[in-house]
Amino acid sequence: MVNYRYLGNSGLKITELTYGNWITHASQVENDQAKACVRAALDVGITSFDTADVYANTAAEVVLGDALKGERRESLEIFTKVFWPTGPGGANDMGLSRKHIMESINGSLTRLQTDYVDLYQAHRFDYDTPLEETMSAFADIVHAGKAHYIGVSEWTADQIRAGAALAKELRIPFVSSQPQYSMLWRVIEDEVVPASQEVGVSQIVWSPVAQGILTGKYRPGQPAPAGSRATDEKSGANFIQRFMRDDILTRVQGLQVIADELGLTMAQLAIAWVLQNSNVAAAIIGASRPEQIVDNAKASGVEIPAELMTRIDEVLGDIVERDASKTTEAGPRSR
Repeated sequence: MVNYRYLGNSGLKITELTYGNWITHASQVENDQAKACVRAALDVGITSFDTADVYANTAAEVVLGDALKGERRESLEIFTKVFWPTGPGGANDMGLSRKHIMESINGSLTRLQTDYVDLYQAHRFDYDTPLEETMSAFADIVHAGKAHYIGVSEWTADQIRAGAALAKELRIPFVSSQPQYSMLWRVIEDEVVPASQEVGVSQIVWSPVAQGILTGKYRPGQPAPAGSRATDEKSGANFIQRFMRDDILTRVQGLQVIADELGLTMAQLAIAWVLQNSNVAAAIIGASRPEQIVDNAKASGVEIPAELMTRIDEVLGDIVERDASKTTEAGPRSR
């Protein structure tokens, strides 16, 4: 069964593998298949579920709410997010203004069929709204019982520090950061992780398998497999392109021998690798088939020996992205 970890300096425990439904529910897979994936997640002991209002323009929240209907609410940890445009794209349908946040939380709760979410996250930093306005709105949501904890996604180290300071003044638990993180994408290590450790925030990381690159199924000099993410515009083909280079794909193939030594698949190795970082509370995994969940769940609890962690670094060499400034690429500078 999947292990639990504390989220930030809070008393909340979440499963170190968290099920996420970005680019799958209500878009890449049919609803019955999506529900089967959620059922598989529950069966392997995953109780933490991550979504966002923008996924499939709110439809992914609906699917997740339906899939979790009938489960004991107290036994689940449900996360969602606010920032990106929803609805018809009106003037206030995006960002972290008080208006958009207050309207968004109510919409998310309705779609998820719950009275509260365990974690409500700012999906990006809003340069057009005063941070005080955003954090005050989050505080009112927490005090109203609509969210238990607050988090952010793809914020810089300085933004995390500023948010944490305001959260402390407002007496609300700011506990998490949700960045992209994998063997290939380590931009959080030099600045975001140290800042997060300072203020009691954990990482809930997305794309631990680098959009599927770290499964090893993409081979240098060969076309992407039919039906894979790299060939499907609905499933994030544009996100994977930065990794679809022969030099990267060649290095990734070199990880197979390390996975074999540990008795792991390449995907399990990639997930286990991000969980070696003590500031990571959870790795978000998605799936289009239930068996993917069962397989990836075997990464929970794996400890990679230090010598093999060093060998992974040697195999990947200089293809690893470490530039901390890349964090700001993940969101717009203005609405």
